[in-house]
Amino acid sequence: MSGGRRLGQPVSMARFLIEHRHEAHECAVVFAAFKGHVSPLRKQPAPAACRYGEHAVWWTVEAASAAAALAALPRYVAERSRATRVSDVVIP
Repeated sequence: MSGGRRLGQPVSMARFLIEHRHEAHECAVVFAAFKGHVSPLRKQPAPAACRYGEHAVWWTVEAASAAAALAALPRYVAERSRATRVSDVVIP
């Protein structure tokens, strides 16, 4: 087995930035969608711009893939979001 994960080795998690955008009239629906969804993102602070007219929320999550990152969101929110793999860089 070359180039792949070997049995017994832990799966490395990648970091993803999830961006969700919605219209002003959708705010209540977006936040209500979490009430019936088990998620590690619930009851955690997340940067959001809704109060300032931008209507976007961002989360940083560790997951095996972009699809796994989006699975932390309720379907309604996930279908309207994108997950981008990110890492830290030092700005010179």
